[in-house]
Amino acid sequence: MHDVRIEADDPPAWAGDRPVVLIVDDTPDNLAFLSDTLQAHGYAVLVALSGEAALKCLARVTPDVVLLDALMPEMDGFETCSRMKQDARHEHLPVIFMTALTESEHVVRGFRVGGIDYVTKPVRPEEVCARIGAHVLRSRAQSYAQAALSLDARAALIVDDAGTIRWRSPHAARQIVAYGGERGESADDGELPGNTAEQTRLPAPLRSWFVDWLAQGGPADAMHEFTVGNVRRSATATPAPKLGEWIVMLTEADDTAHCNALAARFSLTAREAEVLLWVSRGKTNRDIGDILGMAPRTVNKHLEHLFRKLNVETRATAAALAVKVLVDRT
Repeated sequence: MHDVRIEADDPPAWAGDRPVVLIVDDTPDNLAFLSDTLQAHGYAVLVALSGEAALKCLARVTPDVVLLDALMPEMDGFETCSRMKQDARHEHLPVIFMTALTESEHVVRGFRVGGIDYVTKPVRPEEVCARIGAHVLRSRAQSYAQAALSLDARAALIVDDAGTIRWRSPHAARQIVAYGGERGESADDGELPGNTAEQTRLPAPLRSWFVDWLAQGGPADAMHEFTVGNVRRSATATPAPKLGEWIVMLTEADDTAHCNALAARFSLTAREAEVLLWVSRGKTNRDIGDILGMAPRTVNKHLEHLFRKLNVETRATAAALAVKVLVDRT
């Protein structure tokens, strides 16, 4: 087997833009043949010698396709597939069974546990590559369609490692203007990777943060925040369906608009609305005093008035009422 063969416990960074195939087979010779064949056709390969090893691999890496031997000792391919599909992350992961069994009950069993296709042994290289290629295209299209549908109503971008925008929602198209971007300079709203529409990189402030975020290993809790006037903006990033791409979420909060909404809803003074806004964000009296430039005892006085107007007794209840108003207006 070639030295570049990828073991199942290696990190996924090696894959680049290549589709990733996980091969599960208890026979090393079969693994060697299939691994060499798929690598020669441009695939990145993960291998596992058992169903248990495959599940451990899938806990860390999600491939594009799984090529799964049906008959293995201890945990066979049918049980492996069934357990694989119990994980929501792998619900739509294409599984192609490899089997010497052509009886209809075995074929049906493979489909019942979540398989999408099968090939018979001995495997014919051109056939298996053709089937894998078709399922990779279908899987990636479905993943992006699902991501786009779930993100379309939010300010979301899909970008690659260089910060090139591959897709953006209409809300994101409007918000990136505030970061120095122009609404019309990237791909048309809703464009997906692979389309030929002109694309662009993230605006400079977001790109600088994103590059630093990647350099730090992509920490899940990292958030970029800054304030322009009364508007607070933030950005976060998480992995996208395709390796090497990322979902960047943008949020903005207009403090003046929020205060006006709270004042109108509860008949508050401007100062009371400001205090309530910061209470809804979990700030203490001392924090609110520092933010608004007043003594903590003055904050407390405003809170007493707030509680009477809202007909509540605790700041937690007041915060909950404020959050509901602000969520309803978005």
